[in-house]
Amino acid sequence: MSITTTITKPNVGVFTNPAHELWIAESEPSLETVKKGEGLKEGEVTIGIKSTGICGSDVHFWHAGRIGPMIVTDTHILGHESAGVVLAAHPSVTQLKQGDRVAIEPNIICGACEPCLTGRYNGCESVRFLSTPPVDGLLRRYVNHPAVWCHKINEMSYENGALLEPLSVALAAMERSGVKLGDPVLICGAGPIGLITLLCCRAAGAEPIVITDIDEGRLKFAKDLVPSVRTYKVEKGVDAEQAAEDIVKAAGGIRLTVALECTGVESSVASAIWSVKFGGKVFVVGVGKSEMSMPFMRLSTQEIDLQFQYRYCNTWPRAIRLVESGVVDLTKLVTHRFDIEDAVKAFNTAADPKTGAIKVQIQSEVDI
Repeated sequence: MSITTTITKPNVGVFTNPAHELWIAESEPSLETVKKGEGLKEGEVTIGIKSTGICGSDVHFWHAGRIGPMIVTDTHILGHESAGVVLAAHPSVTQLKQGDRVAIEPNIICGACEPCLTGRYNGCESVRFLSTPPVDGLLRRYVNHPAVWCHKINEMSYENGALLEPLSVALAAMERSGVKLGDPVLICGAGPIGLITLLCCRAAGAEPIVITDIDEGRLKFAKDLVPSVRTYKVEKGVDAEQAAEDIVKAAGGIRLTVALECTGVESSVASAIWSVKFGGKVFVVGVGKSEMSMPFMRLSTQEIDLQFQYRYCNTWPRAIRLVESGVVDLTKLVTHRFDIEDAVKAFNTAADPKTGAIKVQIQSEVDI
């Protein structure tokens, strides 16, 4: 297990805790361990993390301390959207070598439960998903991770490599929602997931596409990203039925075949339900509160399918092909970049709507 001797920077991580504090501190594996190439388990590699995106879930774990049953109960490292370079490999690893550029799929599965054995490993009953408490995340300089979940990205930029994780969310939604060429589609929410879903829907030939948000700046960003998209600004005080009628007007009077709900907000889910046609589908990508009300009889009398998503599976090779070929262009999404030493400032930027941030990435130089 050889490794370059030029690595000099100590490992640090971005931590939060139940008191909602956020700070930078030393982390594992230690610099000394990394320099010696020690501490790797069978099948693992050491990755020097180059770019990590801040996800809305990272901000939520920091601010709220939980997402549903997933609760921050101790000091906890955030981050799960990362790409970097292989620094060392256990002798059992044959598919990766020092210097390979990789994107990290941030899960470790059991491989033995029914979801794993049937290929839907996002439902693994014993999954360890990095950044979901109590499993520490990837916002560190150095991380040990199973090689099987480290995907080669060749000459792709590390920024785009880190964006493969949210792209995987969008690809899972596209596959399971069944969006087809010519389908009129609604996307609720113009945050990073909604915008990447917009890019995917355009690449898939959906038409027309309507995207909604409460923020005019994000809708402008969506229009700049995909000029043909139709936008609808969600206004306070407008009920779900009226919002749906306005959305249908924005679509040219066409009721939507598929609504991809990327916010998890109760009122937005309701608007999506009211906006789709008889036999349509509302596919919920976003996460929300544990319980919510919805227009049940609208779903029933219109035979609307309501479907949900939990993370992703088997998406990364496809995501890499789409980015490498230029079919999906992610380059405009990163609006703010910070060194890992400035991670607190990065999180404050990501959490403040006034900054206009879309995707904030934290970057770390690794000497290799």
